[in-house]
Amino acid sequence: MSAAGQAVAVRDLRFAYGRGPAVVDIPALDIARGESVFLYGPSGSGKTTLLGLIAGVLQPGAGRVEVLGVDLAQRSASARDAFRAEHVGYVFQQFNLIPYLSVRDNITLPCRLHGARRARLAGVSLQDAARAMAAELQIEALLERPVTDLSVGQQQRVAAARALIGHPELVIADEPTSALDTDRREAFLSLLFASCARAKATLLFVSHDLTLQPLFSQALDLTALNRAAHPSAV
Repeated sequence: MSAAGQAVAVRDLRFAYGRGPAVVDIPALDIARGESVFLYGPSGSGKTTLLGLIAGVLQPGAGRVEVLGVDLAQRSASARDAFRAEHVGYVFQQFNLIPYLSVRDNITLPCRLHGARRARLAGVSLQDAARAMAAELQIEALLERPVTDLSVGQQQRVAAARALIGHPELVIADEPTSALDTDRREAFLSLLFASCARAKATLLFVSHDLTLQPLFSQALDLTALNRAAHPSAV
């Protein structure tokens, strides 16, 4: 089990795609519960890969990834999927929306798939929760539309609402504001921080926009953590 108070505890973590070189090689990383962390680094430094390992989307080649006290490296793919559905809200860089579902059905999907996530709505109906999320992100008028009809920026907001519904304990956001204009970026960040505060959730946020760094309780430079980012020093 991870140390008390840790949302994420990584030890001797290594990952490579196929037979290629290591993309992630991190001796140690700890993120406390309730912390908001801004993770940055240049393209190719392993940010998205690290998020996938923490969320259980990827399986490490070696080492340990403990999330909320659970060692995901020891879980099967189906067990990792179930854990993520219950405990993790993930804003994927490519959104990963279900194309044949409406905006409303995409947003409510985590709660419909996992009862524990739905139970955290604490008496609020699933439809009302989805409507409130959509209203804060200015997509309420789009709830019955297919997501394939939406612009990139609108799809990004649907992905954000889906990640936040049901008060997950860990929120992972991979470049979640890249397609938003200034006003909508501010609305999204306000909703993100408020949702995490209500749920006492841990936030792990990746962005190239370093102007956002002061909003977070901690900033981590992945190139300083990841030995694979500078192999000549290993």
